[in-house]
Amino acid sequence: MAVLRLEDTGVPIYVQLREQFLRAMGAGLLSPGDQMPTMRQVAVALKVDLNTVRHAYDELERLGAVVLVRGRGSFVAEPPPAMEGAAHETQTDNLARQTLAAAAALGVDPAALARRIAALAADKEKIR
Repeated sequence: MAVLRLEDTGVPIYVQLREQFLRAMGAGLLSPGDQMPTMRQVAVALKVDLNTVRHAYDELERLGAVVLVRGRGSFVAEPPPAMEGAAHETQTDNLARQTLAAAAALGVDPAALARRIAALAADKEKIR
């Protein structure tokens, strides 16, 4: 939880939290099966409304990144099995289009973004 930071960028707090948790999962800081901090812990630590944190956790659950176990808490979900064939192509195309749209909205050069993604993917392969 020490890595969570809120910035005054105009990005909604729940989006900042969602993205930071997703990055932590992608970087391996949070692994499948790890228990997430409670919503209350996050709200108190960051001095934000509990409903804001709940919104971020709901988004994570909707995305399939987190599983809520009633009475026990929220846990990092197991990644889904790899897609194949047409479904893989469609999902990859949709994700690429979303990423390009987000980059354009932020003024990020698509070619620079593609190079950075390729470099990060290569580094991740080296770790495995």
